[in-house]
Amino acid sequence: MATPQAVREKKIAAAASVSSAVVLVGLKVYLTVATGSLGVLSEALHSSLDLVAAVITYLSVRVSDKPADANHTYGHAKVENFSAFIETGLLLLTSLYIIWEAFQRLLFKDVHLKPSFVAIVILFGALLIDVVRSRALYRAARKHHSEALEADALHFSTDVWSTAVVIAGLAAVWAGERFGLPWLRYADPIAALVVAGVVIWVGSQLGRRTMDALLDAAPVGLQQRIGEAVSRLDGVLSADRVRVRRAGHRHFVDVTIGVPRTHSFEQVHAISDAVEKRVQEIVESDVMVHMEPRAHAGEDLFDWIRVLAQRRGLAIHELAAHEMAGRLFIELHLEVDETLSLREAHHRATELEEDIRVSFGGASGGAPEVTIHIEPFGPRIPTAAEQDELAAAVQQFLNSQRPQYTGLVNCHEVRVRNVDNRMVISCHCALDGDLSITRVHDITQALEDRVREKFPQVDRITIHPEPTEES
Repeated sequence: MATPQAVREKKIAAAASVSSAVVLVGLKVYLTVATGSLGVLSEALHSSLDLVAAVITYLSVRVSDKPADANHTYGHAKVENFSAFIETGLLLLTSLYIIWEAFQRLLFKDVHLKPSFVAIVILFGALLIDVVRSRALYRAARKHHSEALEADALHFSTDVWSTAVVIAGLAAVWAGERFGLPWLRYADPIAALVVAGVVIWVGSQLGRRTMDALLDAAPVGLQQRIGEAVSRLDGVLSADRVRVRRAGHRHFVDVTIGVPRTHSFEQVHAISDAVEKRVQEIVESDVMVHMEPRAHAGEDLFDWIRVLAQRRGLAIHELAAHEMAGRLFIELHLEVDETLSLREAHHRATELEEDIRVSFGGASGGAPEVTIHIEPFGPRIPTAAEQDELAAAVQQFLNSQRPQYTGLVNCHEVRVRNVDNRMVISCHCALDGDLSITRVHDITQALEDRVREKFPQVDRITIHPEPTEES
């Protein structure tokens, strides 16, 4: 969305255009009455439409930069394209009228003109206004990528050429009257035809561009550039489809890419972010990336087994495979919800085994032998407060075992940590320094076993023994 400063600058440019158009219409209407020139009339009509177009431009830039809402999810930028299209239509209609009137004066009507030096001077003043405004509008249009301002600048720039032609026509008619050359009276309608031709040619170019924008035509070559750039990114197997649409100065890009089906969600998301960044480096745009899982060229046996597990939403690890006597043996560990019964967990393992056998040799015959070790997911990792509470409970439990183990004095410095999503505990236990190391090992081993039995969420506990005098 445009910044407040950009919106303000566009509004100022459009408002100044309206003011200039009002002045030009006033001058040219006065000259039309004073001279009776078709060229000046065509210019007056042209400038009248410029005024209408300038008002439309002003209104459109007020609307186009509004943010997206519930009814306009892509924003309001196409108002500028529509505004430019209307302005182009007005230009072409004016040109058709000028052409008709010019042929009437060339072939059927004899209109007496009253050219004067003052009229030519006033037209030069109008021409100067057109030059200043068209340049200012073009600068604003290029800076803010505004099609509406560009269309308005086109109106004023065609005024520059058409006013110059009209001045030349009036000067020719004035010279014809002064030097007795009556055939120069045709210079005025001929000048009007030149004006109409210029307006039609320039207007048709802008009209084609605005129609393309309204019909969501992609800018020439942009799709290919985006597709080639995206397909070269790491992790992207292919850029399957690229779609581009434009609304005002904004582009919307939809990209469908192929990604390795063995990648994790985090890896695929990182690839998506890289695609968005690369597209925005090519063109300022709102980017939507759709990912399709694909088999990559280097996919191996283990990759395919992971794909089979992912399709069933299963977590596996410790994959191993070996061949013996011409037969393939596959082993793996399957993690399941710890609340499942053996029957339910075994059913899931059996389904995965069958998928692997069918994929690597059919349902029978040369199918591999698959062995799956079933284990629970790692327990939920407690919060910091819960870990402190668990540490205190373990320390209290260890010290409650002192009467059962001669030589055990106390246990302290219990620490609970999360290591690879597993609960790990370490602590110090003070024992009689005269005990043999064999007896100390038996005591600490027994204590570790009892802690794991009492607290099943603990994966591993390590006890550091120390003599009483050093504890």
